[in-house]
Amino acid sequence: MREIVLDTETTGLDPYSGHRLTEIGCMELINHLPTGKKYQQYINPERDISYEAKKITGLSQEFLKDYPVFSKIAKDFLDFIGDDPLIIHNAKFDLKFLNYELEQLNLSPLKANPIIDTLDIARHKFPGSPASLDALCRRFKIDNTDRTLHGALIDCDLLAKVYLELNGGAQASLIGVPEKKEKVALANLDYKDKIYKEPRNFKVSEEEIQQHQEFIKNLKS
Repeated sequence: MREIVLDTETTGLDPYSGHRLTEIGCMELINHLPTGKKYQQYINPERDISYEAKKITGLSQEFLKDYPVFSKIAKDFLDFIGDDPLIIHNAKFDLKFLNYELEQLNLSPLKANPIIDTLDIARHKFPGSPASLDALCRRFKIDNTDRTLHGALIDCDLLAKVYLELNGGAQASLIGVPEKKEKVALANLDYKDKIYKEPRNFKVSEEEIQQHQEFIKNLKS
């Protein structure tokens, strides 16, 4: 079961007000566990970055100006995520920016990917409790001391650990998911393809016959 943990950083809060992506980070999971495969890309937003965003991410226009624009990295990003489930904390925010950028390129929005919003899961499991990524790290005793600034890959790494805990922890994930076995209906096969089995003759002992007769006698109906 392949899943992708995803996080973005932006110049502000709303793409429809002119704000853009500045970073995308993705991390591959198999059966809820990281495989080591990652995708990370800084993006030139072609605009200034709000003071609040710069304070949170540490990214500046000067730093990003030599990185590619979104149109240059869209294919690599889409190839990495495929149509697998996306695990996002506060998915509405990230999807709003990603789909806006895709729409500007006349590309389809991310509709094929199932979306797993860990913010919704946390609010459902712990109603009334803080559900930010930092709060969930504290709840599950996940070390987030390296998160002095928000970075897409750092946040993906923490979110992968949080997601694992929300799903029961490493013990549950190590059990894995049984492989799907294809069911073939013999009725749909040609006669020559049907599996022939020799009839088997099972002999019943006298003792078993007597036990069965006693069982029948005791039936009420």
